[in-house]
Amino acid sequence: MSRSVEVDLRISNPAHTLQRIRAMESPPQHAKATADENPSNSLLIKTSSPAILASLTAGAMAGALAKTVIAPLDRTKIIFQVTKMSFNARGALRFLIKSYKEDGLLSLWRGNSATMARIVPYAAIQFTAHEQWKHFLHTDRPEAPTGMRFLAGSLAGLTAQSITYPLDLARARMAVTHRDMYGSIIQVFVKMWRTERPKAFYKGFIPTMLGVIPYAGVSFCTFESLKVKHKEITGRSAPNPLERLLFGALAGLFGQTASYPLDIVRRRMQTSGLNGCSYPYDTIRGTLCYVYRTEGIVGGLYKGLSMNWIKGPIAVGISFATFDICQNALKELPVFRSAP
Repeated sequence: MSRSVEVDLRISNPAHTLQRIRAMESPPQHAKATADENPSNSLLIKTSSPAILASLTAGAMAGALAKTVIAPLDRTKIIFQVTKMSFNARGALRFLIKSYKEDGLLSLWRGNSATMARIVPYAAIQFTAHEQWKHFLHTDRPEAPTGMRFLAGSLAGLTAQSITYPLDLARARMAVTHRDMYGSIIQVFVKMWRTERPKAFYKGFIPTMLGVIPYAGVSFCTFESLKVKHKEITGRSAPNPLERLLFGALAGLFGQTASYPLDIVRRRMQTSGLNGCSYPYDTIRGTLCYVYRTEGIVGGLYKGLSMNWIKGPIAVGISFATFDICQNALKELPVFRSAP
């Protein structure tokens, strides 16, 4: 016991002194009251600002890298999706070669500037939202049920897509038109505003929202579940980069397949009037029925799916693996560390 306490014991009432010592050891009452009054505060925000910034940065890097790698395949898929051309690997290869010969190598990345303008904020928001939804729904624990992991992924996708949707529409329009019509993403928005008015910016919004539920839900759920299973089997705390890439590829494969018909619908609605078809593509049901009647299931509602089975796993694999690796690396930098 310190000298100050010994002196205090000699000159003070022992009972009074004991109360003072207990008061010094106890936390302030107002702090305890705040914690009791706001028990949900810990559920609302999982991390501090530096950690959230790390998630945003890693998500942006992951999305940009993944989409740049598969941009030529993505543009080819959209061209077939919005027209009545029957899809096959030879036809896709012919389109890539023709674009290269007629417009040069960079034509294969046409619309990629719009893709970057959309995917950087989209991926940053989606991955960061997923981290928060995981914490809020308690799916960041190994024993979390699969259904809750699916819900966390779906909510993350909905959060990001609802914020960045007009950029997705602009990207689709640039991908299916010649440079003379839309030279930049700004021109897309200006021409749409002048000729179609504001509601045109949300053409295809509903099928996009419906499609992102199974896509993001299945993708994130598969990836997170595979990481948990990997830890149980190997005993290692985290998979290596190659394993992360494989898990992401499987997640992308399942996610793309689950949501593909709605992807066809949203592309038709987004590019209505630009692909030489007189059908207006006004509603989800009408578009589904029209595509089914005129092009069938495999050649219509699932047109280009084989291309997605190539580009989808590559893109999602790169995206998920890059996010995990970059997030872990960024958190080691002083600027991204939480204050103690």
